[in-house]
Amino acid sequence: MIGRLGRMTTHRMPRTRSPKPLADPNRPVERAVMAALILAVLAGLAWICGMIYTVASWPL
Repeated sequence: MIGRLGRMTTHRMPRTRSPKPLADPNRPVERAVMAALILAVLAGLAWICGMIYTVASWPL
């Protein structure tokens, strides 16, 4: 059978479902993480504003 191809086998791919989200957004852990991130951003903004106020109030 030189020069001729034999019959190729086909592999049926299993049907895959759409991936589920890793976590439900209504879970308390994720809400706690989001709250911590928001508080961290607010604290950072407050710190930056405090530094600007401190530098602006220095006598020149």
